[in-house]
Amino acid sequence: MRSLPLRFPLLCLVAAITIAAGTACSNNNANNPDQIRQRTAEATETVRQDAKAIADGVKEGMASDHKAIDLNKASREELLSLPGLTDRDADRIIAGRPFVTAHDLVSRRIVTQSEYDQIRGRVIAAQ
Repeated sequence: MRSLPLRFPLLCLVAAITIAAGTACSNNNANNPDQIRQRTAEATETVRQDAKAIADGVKEGMASDHKAIDLNKASREELLSLPGLTDRDADRIIAGRPFVTAHDLVSRRIVTQSEYDQIRGRVIAAQ
């Protein structure tokens, strides 16, 4: 019978160690207030940088003068300023004048549809 009283304190000691170890390990979980603060600060900084990049892009877009280029009157240099257009494309546009619509570039196979998609908002065919 004497061994029974010794087992109880030993069992309590093992339980206490297990609880202490579990509590110590739980401090490393993702819900620690310091870790939450750190993750929030990192996310806030990322959002701040993204917002600044967006604002800079909007400013740049508003500052640049993207007037539509008339395919029927544009110089070779103006045509070359369009994204994706090569020297060959500019020469073919000049040789293919006059155009009724800007989409004539595709229907006459001067540029591909994907190339036209890049310049669609920047070209017109004025009469």
